[in-house]
Amino acid sequence: MSKAQVGLWLIGARGSVAATVILGLAALKRKLIEPLGSVSSLPQFARVGLAEWENFVVSGHEIRRGSLRDEITALVNQSRSPHLAEIADQCRPEIEQIDRRIRWGTIYRVGETIAGLADGEVPQDDSPRRTVQRLKDDMAAFVASEKLEHLVVINVASTEPPADVAGLPRRWSELEKLLDDSQCPLPASTLYAIAALEGGHSYINFTPSLGAAPAAIDELAGLRRTRHYGCDGKTGETLMKSVLGPMFAERNFKVLSWVGHNIFGNRDGRVLADPANKQTKIASKDRLLGEILGYRPHTLVSIEYVPDLGDWKTAWDHVHFSGFLGVPMTLQFIWQGCDSFLAAPLVLDLARFTELAWRRGVVGRMPFLASFFKSPLGLTEHGFERQFQMLVQWAATT
Repeated sequence: MSKAQVGLWLIGARGSVAATVILGLAALKRKLIEPLGSVSSLPQFARVGLAEWENFVVSGHEIRRGSLRDEITALVNQSRSPHLAEIADQCRPEIEQIDRRIRWGTIYRVGETIAGLADGEVPQDDSPRRTVQRLKDDMAAFVASEKLEHLVVINVASTEPPADVAGLPRRWSELEKLLDDSQCPLPASTLYAIAALEGGHSYINFTPSLGAAPAAIDELAGLRRTRHYGCDGKTGETLMKSVLGPMFAERNFKVLSWVGHNIFGNRDGRVLADPANKQTKIASKDRLLGEILGYRPHTLVSIEYVPDLGDWKTAWDHVHFSGFLGVPMTLQFIWQGCDSFLAAPLVLDLARFTELAWRRGVVGRMPFLASFFKSPLGLTEHGFERQFQMLVQWAATT
């Protein structure tokens, strides 16, 4: 096991996913909980030298003042698990310490809905370059103050609207010049990615926002000898699609239509009620079926905000398919889960596997992490079992 001090920098550090990550990590350090939901805790990865939970130190960027304590209290109340209140109380000193370390993020090109959630104290930098430098300085100060050997930056902020990036330069030397332009088209998620990679840190995009997807940002990672991956964590309905889709393909059933209806009520649901932000999410959720099946059935993905549901998400899916002699059949399923509690262990897994990739000298994209994402960068393999075996095989390679 690695004993290095590792930094975990969360973008959206007082949001529901980040708060659950922070509570869960503190509880794991104290051995108050089992690591259920944590892929990196499976027996397959017991001997690969992953960092211990106690090696991680957390901070991040946020655009809302609030407090982690209040966010965690709300999550505990919504979770329907009364024992979490006692766990949160035992972890309070570390939670409050982390809260004091959080720094102001940016609302540059995040869209009206996310900007409307921000506190008025969020700095308004005079150029994207100044923003990148400020974010980069925050990360560097954290690394220095905590004497960290490496920093993993993970974006768990709300989904941005689609970025207008048509015609972006593919070379970093050209894209970098846009940072001086007040009309620079790069959204906040990409500015965070640039700040992280420029600083030599690792960057993971757990959201469907643009992040490090542009080719020029991938080139930046190569130039700085660092690494990145994304995008959009695969936690519920799309996870089921990545498991069931290969079954239909390998049994030679023809999927005629696949309709999924999602309802949830947390802050992400409020953001996704905006049609612009919703468009980014739906594109990510709807992409993989055609690549798994080899053809495009009729698909529909809907996302609706129901405030009283809080962090609970329900997905109803109806699959209409054709079998032998063209006989039509259906599969229906309901997925119901507590959204942040599904995502949080995967964020911790990504931090551990990425830190291992840093020690192994991996540079650029990390396709072995594909099983964690709805839209894995640069990869057309979306079957969950095959993606998972990519991770197992990479981890076993010394």
